[in-house]
Amino acid sequence: MIAFFAAHSARADFQTCLAGLRVTAAAGGVSTQTFDQATQGLQPNPEVITFSTSQPEFKTPIWDYLAGLVDDERVADGQANMRKWGQAFASAQSRFGVDPATVAAVWGVESNFGQAFGNRPIVQSLATLSCDGRRQAYFRTEFVAALKILQAGDIDPAQFKGSWAGAFGHTQFMPSTFLRIAVDGDGDGRRDLINSVPDALASTANYLKKAGWQTGGTWGFEVKLPEGYNGPSGRTKKQPMTAWAGRGIRRVDGRPLGEGAAGLLLPAGPEGPAFLVTRNFDAIYGYNAAESYALAISLLSDRLRGQPGLKTPWPTDDPGLSRADRREVQTRLVQRGYDLQGKIDGVIGDKTREAIADFQGKAGLKPDGRASVSVLTALRR
Repeated sequence: MIAFFAAHSARADFQTCLAGLRVTAAAGGVSTQTFDQATQGLQPNPEVITFSTSQPEFKTPIWDYLAGLVDDERVADGQANMRKWGQAFASAQSRFGVDPATVAAVWGVESNFGQAFGNRPIVQSLATLSCDGRRQAYFRTEFVAALKILQAGDIDPAQFKGSWAGAFGHTQFMPSTFLRIAVDGDGDGRRDLINSVPDALASTANYLKKAGWQTGGTWGFEVKLPEGYNGPSGRTKKQPMTAWAGRGIRRVDGRPLGEGAAGLLLPAGPEGPAFLVTRNFDAIYGYNAAESYALAISLLSDRLRGQPGLKTPWPTDDPGLSRADRREVQTRLVQRGYDLQGKIDGVIGDKTREAIADFQGKAGLKPDGRASVSVLTALRR
């Protein structure tokens, strides 16, 4: 009975909030017709509140994060898509000055080249987050922006789905970003990041250009530190290349550092891979404010250009796994009787972590739930 009245109260509060959003949307230029059509019968989705408030169960080591995003499978898929959509990539580069490999890397990381958009209705998610949880003011702005997109007719309402937080399309734009940045890449007069790859690629290039991308420049490169290096570091602490060279820092391939300014990025400390990163790295960082994310995009873009991977190993004796290896972990866990709810997708969610931790405990390993080389090795025995 208590649960019934709590649910009833939550629905009533949501409808009251929705009435307030109707006024906010109207003040923002959304017609009554658009609002009513988009919110007819709308109910909150408690799941998105859970996503917005839950904390990660463990911090993902950088080598795990990159192993799943920059793997041979994604490189092969990316190069195939670069060939398939060559004209669209070339058009975006001509228009905004951002090279195809960088745009393709964003596409690959954000939606696995259009294979993983997210399936939660954008309007429902943003309405829920506008009425409950943290950052309500932010999500109300995104909610109104989403309605403006529908009002303009750029996106089919039935297809307007994406992540729990409201990002959507091939390269996962938030609605307000769409309104500011999205462009028509295929010439049909619409900006459709869900059904039009050319629109998505051009819009992504436009985003990076507006974020400060310098045409013809590099994001940076891997470097080798001198023994015992304890000098300055940090993405934002940029200095001339000559200053870094004077400290004994060299490219791993032996070539000169070149010209310009860069910051020294040490994502795993001085014992791991080191990078000199430029303003173009900062432009990628602006897409999703995390250095690990920007590094994934950067390293994937290099691989898409045909360049080799990292030369310096990560400081761990138990490396992370590619998506193919993660799928093998899941397959072998299921074979041992673990219930992963039918998901053999290479995504390490709660069920997979729980199963790994249980298996690790039985195998005499540290039960941390990591999908790592040691786990796969033990499962193969």
